[in-house]
Amino acid sequence: MSHRQAEPRAVDSGNRIPVVVQAPDPISQAGVRSQLGQHPVIDLLDGAEAGPGAVAVLVNESPDEATLSRLRRLVRSEGARAVLVVGAIREAELLDVIECGVGAIVWRHEASAHRLVQAVLAASRGDGDLPADLLGRLITQVGSLQRTAAGRPGAPLAGLVPREIDVLRLIAEGMDTGEIASKLSYSERTVKNVMHGLTTRLHLRNRAHAVAYALREGYI
Repeated sequence: MSHRQAEPRAVDSGNRIPVVVQAPDPISQAGVRSQLGQHPVIDLLDGAEAGPGAVAVLVNESPDEATLSRLRRLVRSEGARAVLVVGAIREAELLDVIECGVGAIVWRHEASAHRLVQAVLAASRGDGDLPADLLGRLITQVGSLQRTAAGRPGAPLAGLVPREIDVLRLIAEGMDTGEIASKLSYSERTVKNVMHGLTTRLHLRNRAHAVAYALREGYI
């Protein structure tokens, strides 16, 4: 979930990622499309409909209610993955963004071609990609929510097994699937199966949402 500087992994040309860009003004729209269009794996789509398997890149200065509504529709109704490019996020908005199903966030001032492609690739794989400072704020925020929720009647009782906790802890440290597999001596398929199992069982939308859940419930 951290900001990495490694080059994006090559993807087979037969597996290009369909990408829709939504921005509030023509200049931002054209700029992001130009940056993404430089990479051969990106298949830029015309129009606003994303659809299952596509990645939607939303650009805005802040995640206002209209942006959150679009994110929910894209992820829950259209089945797309989402990347949010923003200038700023307030504390009260951060968890809302994660719970909308956003796994990748890019600061507007860091939105280079490399950074945007990196976020799109992470989102398409279901990985998280948050700037390091946002990850720290997320940990702080859900930690305080965890203390509030601990004594709340009706709090979730569904537990995580040790293997799931190990995987989530390493995701929270910024590791990707391959690094987690190496660290825990698992295959990458096993790591993916662990994540799929817990996100399905607990109705979590992506890795960032799973980490937020684990932090909030006190597992990591």
